[in-house]
Amino acid sequence: MTERLPRTLADLATLVAGTATGAADTAILGAAPLDEVTAGQITFIDQPERASQAAASLATAVLLPVGIRCEGKPVIEVADVQVAFAKIVAAFRPARRTATPGVSPAAFVSPTAKLAEGVSIGPGATIGDEVTIAAGSTIHAGVHLMAGCQIGTGVTVFPGATLYEDTVVGDHSIIHSGAVIGAYGFGYRQSEGRHELSAQLGNVVIGAHVEVGANSTIDRGTYSSTRIGDGTKIDNLVQIAHNCQIGKHNLLCAQVGIAGSTSTGDYVVMAGQVGVRDHVHIGTGARIGAMAGVSNDIAPGVVAFGAPAIPERDQKILLASLAKLPELRKEFKQMRKVVADLENRDAQSGLGPQAIAPAA
Repeated sequence: MTERLPRTLADLATLVAGTATGAADTAILGAAPLDEVTAGQITFIDQPERASQAAASLATAVLLPVGIRCEGKPVIEVADVQVAFAKIVAAFRPARRTATPGVSPAAFVSPTAKLAEGVSIGPGATIGDEVTIAAGSTIHAGVHLMAGCQIGTGVTVFPGATLYEDTVVGDHSIIHSGAVIGAYGFGYRQSEGRHELSAQLGNVVIGAHVEVGANSTIDRGTYSSTRIGDGTKIDNLVQIAHNCQIGKHNLLCAQVGIAGSTSTGDYVVMAGQVGVRDHVHIGTGARIGAMAGVSNDIAPGVVAFGAPAIPERDQKILLASLAKLPELRKEFKQMRKVVADLENRDAQSGLGPQAIAPAA
């Protein structure tokens, strides 16, 4: 490991195209989040209310958004703090030695597979018949690409992922460890008292710049393709069932489960543990809150949560009403007592209902 050389405030400002205030030659030895920063390091804040905490910290300098002040510290102002701080952290990390592109002798590659220039295949990986891998893609150790898979340019498949036959992965997509893509869909029909597996003749088609999280699963289509649109990001432990059509630039957070033949528009967001029934459509720009249960179509742009998931305004009214139920129950009991007392008084005075009934 190479020794980390000190940098100056001016160096880091140049690196992130920021504006430095303070001594330009202030030495910076590393970078850390505000809760972990020590003397000699630069930290960052992205909210004004954290400025006083940063000022009181051991940090030697502070990275912050344009317009936020941090008294008593050298600072670097930038437009996007998260992007800039990532560059600074990377600058202090020693460069890791990367393997020269090529096929590990411990990998198995079918003689009918086609590998473009600059492809890397790690040890223990298996590349099946008629697989094609485009330039610059990296297939890590223990990956299994079954027959007919098509891997685009600059794709990374991390260790232990499995892609069933005929899976297609678009350019610059990332498949994380343990992901299983193209497994059989959970579809059965009853025949003579037994559950018979339905046809599994489709595949999975993943667009460009898609990320599939660790241990996530995407099932193959029954007759055609399960599709994931360009730019969609799938978190860890997500299940997407057979025949689903997921739009572009969706965000599907951890433990989302989507049943078969469901479709989404573009820029849909589903928070953690959202469950979606089969054959529904979630419109473009819709956002579904954590642990929601989607049982009907969701219109474009709607923010919905709850089980069943309904629009945010309706759900808030419902929750507010539920919160008032104990009070309403108490009032109802009091009203019943008042009515009972009135009825008893009228009965004792002879003014019950029979007293005022019309004469026959």
